[in-house]
Amino acid sequence: MIQEELNKTIIEVCLKIAKRGEGAIILVGNQENKPLVKQEVKPFNVIENPKLLESLALMDGAVIVDKFGLMQYYGTMLKVSKLSMIKNFGTRHQSSLSASIKEGNKVYVVSEEDNKVRIFQEGKLLVEIDGRTKNIEKQVPEINNIMESIGWGTASLLGAGIVAPAVGIAAIPGVTIFVAITGVSYFIKKLKKYDIIK
Repeated sequence: MIQEELNKTIIEVCLKIAKRGEGAIILVGNQENKPLVKQEVKPFNVIENPKLLESLALMDGAVIVDKFGLMQYYGTMLKVSKLSMIKNFGTRHQSSLSASIKEGNKVYVVSEEDNKVRIFQEGKLLVEIDGRTKNIEKQVPEINNIMESIGWGTASLLGAGIVAPAVGIAAIPGVTIFVAITGVSYFIKKLKKYDIIK
């Protein structure tokens, strides 16, 4: 239950940042990092204090939150062994994709260029949410329900990888869920099972 609430909180914070045309990285998990600022804010529960999370996410660098929802670091540079190459994306997306390769990490990236929130896991782009879509913030519970019902953990079938071909399915206006070609039938069956599509 904490993971569901944590996902919902972080997506809501990311959409607020996207709507303002700002950028951010929030990593849930554990990643080697180098703080760019003195760490004066003590760890806190981001579900209970999303405004503070939002403020810290606007600083240069990433915010790292553990799987229990406690903020561990902010304004920090993610240390990755090698940047993954995603065509047409900058350093923020490259380092986020690379950090998402580590088992258990999920990375939320807000692009200041196109106002989109992208979620990476297992080295794949799972979801893209367009922050410019009217009333998209009201769709966060539904977005989270879809991802929970098909399983965030099915990233081997979900997601657009660097090499594997994928297709984007728009289950909700402004939201694209990426599915590896090999997982399309599984994904559609899940959407039908939970009455997301007919």
